[in-house]
Amino acid sequence: MIITKQKEQKELLKNLEGENKIFIVGCGECSTTCRTGGEKEVQQMKELLEKNGKTVTGWVVPDAPCIAAKVKVALAKNKKAIREADSIVSFACGLGIQSIKENDREGKFVHTGCDTLFMGAIDKDGTFQERCSACGECVLEETGGICAITRCPKGLLDGPCGGTDKGKCEVDKDRDCAWTLIYKALKEHKKLHLLKDIHLPKDYSKMSKPRKLTLPPAS
Repeated sequence: MIITKQKEQKELLKNLEGENKIFIVGCGECSTTCRTGGEKEVQQMKELLEKNGKTVTGWVVPDAPCIAAKVKVALAKNKKAIREADSIVSFACGLGIQSIKENDREGKFVHTGCDTLFMGAIDKDGTFQERCSACGECVLEETGGICAITRCPKGLLDGPCGGTDKGKCEVDKDRDCAWTLIYKALKEHKKLHLLKDIHLPKDYSKMSKPRKLTLPPAS
């Protein structure tokens, strides 16, 4: 899941200066879960913009604005309202915003309503936690299902640094040391021998941006 937070209202309104008619696009997946761009948040933003003298020509919350086929359908169904607008403001993540821009046949400027923070999971307490850095070379098999690259602030691949103290991280005393967690996970599954393997330095060419992947035709 892509974790987002709404931009400050002051910043958003500043970005919309000189534009009176606005069309709003939310997100039915990640932003809905993050409460930054679901139907409720889009309607609240509509009210905010109207209170500040804007005219909202319409709004839509596509299931997944980062999927071209879905956002094309959503925009096509609202082409009249989009055509009447001076611009679009989107409360999707950065992926969704760029997808909207690329698939809007009216060529409207797309304003950014959210800051994209990280790719995360939701824990049992409902807190969003960054767990993966999409590094292109997954090490979870060797680290007991715990990503050292993401969960260790130093991204260490071969065990803890000298700063770990009683299982806590020296960078943040309230944070469990990732490598202590990895040790416990490997011990539980009788795989401590994996700690003897020395990892080569990270191949950062696999993180070279922008990345892409084209699927072969379905058989």
